[in-house]
Amino acid sequence: MKPVPHATSMRRAPVQRRSAERLTRILDACAALLDEVGYEALSTRAVALRAGVPIGSVYRFFGNKRAMADALAQRNLDVYTERVSRRLEETGDGAGWRAAMDAVLDEYLVMKRTAPGFTLVDFGNQIPVGTRDAEPNTRVADRLTELLSARIGRTPDEDLRRTFLIAVETADTLVQLAFRLDPAGDERVMEEARELLRAYLSRSLD
Repeated sequence: MKPVPHATSMRRAPVQRRSAERLTRILDACAALLDEVGYEALSTRAVALRAGVPIGSVYRFFGNKRAMADALAQRNLDVYTERVSRRLEETGDGAGWRAAMDAVLDEYLVMKRTAPGFTLVDFGNQIPVGTRDAEPNTRVADRLTELLSARIGRTPDEDLRRTFLIAVETADTLVQLAFRLDPAGDERVMEEARELLRAYLSRSLD
């Protein structure tokens, strides 16, 4: 079962397994409907119908569809972090920060191309969610700082967090450009993005 998101917008977190499974069905339905009808046409009633749950079950967790999108964005980040962690375990400890950067970017591209609803929500950038103190790219940068700091032999201090935030913001902008130019992601733009990120990160990580 996919991880239960730690979303501050949720009215309550599931306690029992049955409740967690129902939340998973709701978020799966939300993601599928985002791909089919878009955010504007999305409704809590349609999500409940697709998930096969009473409408009251949706409102037990979420006050509105924006809160539901926030929870989906949080779940996407949890899944993404798990994917990156597995990829890093496969590459081994001696691969260096460039291999880690490739894992971070490659796994994002896989989710961008395959994960339901991800194109519209990703981590909350396309439909802005969260608060000013927890903007989506800050969430991602903080998670990557915690995940990668020990691997690259750096203390997760403010300098490293700033470096990763700038890298995440840059990558996000270039990925969006790549997918505007080509629905599958323009490979030439992505190669340029990799070179740019390597050049920037080498100043701090080499």
